[in-house]
Amino acid sequence: MTASQSARKVLLVTSSYPRWIGDSTTPFVHHLAQDLRALGWDVRVLAPHAPASLKRETLDGVPVERFRYLWPERQQTVCYDGGALVNLRRNRWNLAKLPLLLLFQVLAVARRLARGDVAVVHSHWILPQGLTAGIAARLFRVPHVATIHGGDAFALSGRWLRWCKRLACRLSDVVTVNSSATRAAVAGFAPRQQRVEYIPMGVSEDPCRDPAQVARLRSRYRSGSGPLLIFVGRLIEEKGVGDLIRAMPLLLPELPDARLVVVGEGPGRAGFEGLAALVAPPGTVAFAGWVAAAEVPCFLAAADIFIGPSKAAADGWREAQGLTFAEAMMAGIPVVATRSAGIPDAVSHERTGLLVAENAPAEIAAAVIRLATQPELAGRLAATGRELVVRQFTRRATAQAFVRLFEGLTVRSEPRADG
Repeated sequence: MTASQSARKVLLVTSSYPRWIGDSTTPFVHHLAQDLRALGWDVRVLAPHAPASLKRETLDGVPVERFRYLWPERQQTVCYDGGALVNLRRNRWNLAKLPLLLLFQVLAVARRLARGDVAVVHSHWILPQGLTAGIAARLFRVPHVATIHGGDAFALSGRWLRWCKRLACRLSDVVTVNSSATRAAVAGFAPRQQRVEYIPMGVSEDPCRDPAQVARLRSRYRSGSGPLLIFVGRLIEEKGVGDLIRAMPLLLPELPDARLVVVGEGPGRAGFEGLAALVAPPGTVAFAGWVAAAEVPCFLAAADIFIGPSKAAADGWREAQGLTFAEAMMAGIPVVATRSAGIPDAVSHERTGLLVAENAPAEIAAAVIRLATQPELAGRLAATGRELVVRQFTRRATAQAFVRLFEGLTVRSEPRADG
């Protein structure tokens, strides 16, 4: 390998990465890896192993290595299926497995860095990756960028965890955040001199390329004159699905043909289905289940209004950015969201969408009625929302921002040639 090739090699360390093609794991880290490779960077991914996943493979052109941290493999339950925070909340036995995950992650990163060909380590989530990758990067004197996605900044509280997050920041040359809310949270534990850069995650600019599928989805889920409402995300309480379902009987007197399609999976699905059967007339709420990321733009294009009523969880989790809001805005439909954490960075009230309070089904219903009965307002918000996303929240813009960051770090770390 030449020196120039080595100078563009990135080790991306994460605990959330697709386990196989078509996996339900949120793919935004995978998309970033693909986009960085398209810009000429040799990105290699290191992630925890999971039952039924391969230890090594090339996924959509991205080389992926997965390290084991428990035997037998079915005991590896800390990550995936909703994420580590959800799994720790759902099953406290996973807490006992954390030390092994941390130990084997440090060893896996160190083993990879020992080859001497990695220019930058890029970790995702401050704990544990920011800490484990930071330790290994410091040992091998490799620049380290830690990206904080929000939930790790908001939810992991307590004196000891705050100390760990502060240490992870100290072990990072640069910390990146995805929203103003995440930046504010990081300021609460990062050292005062810490370099923090704002780089939001981006969404694809590609629209749904199958008009026939859009027509089929509208025919399947829409009724009469509509509107067709849509939610996309994990089916957990903090995403606000329950509040959206409770809003349905409040808006139906004004919009009797309104229908809601809920796209996504999660541990709360059975409970939300039961709630819909209890409070909403039959046929007004449909659960589409999980759909592949490539199909989401078609669902959004088929809908008339997107609603994302996220709210704070009991453990402090909040919606740091919310890529589905940007995806809906890119699809050209108006958005209703909550004034929660980082959402207002993209959804500005009366400019790029409508904002409502958390835990407020009546406000959700009123906002939907406004958009459905005021087409000029809906059209204006959809247009300005899409313009904002195209300008600031695309995958291309995100990848280019990280490239500039990596280039600055690698140039600074390279020894000067004599003469």
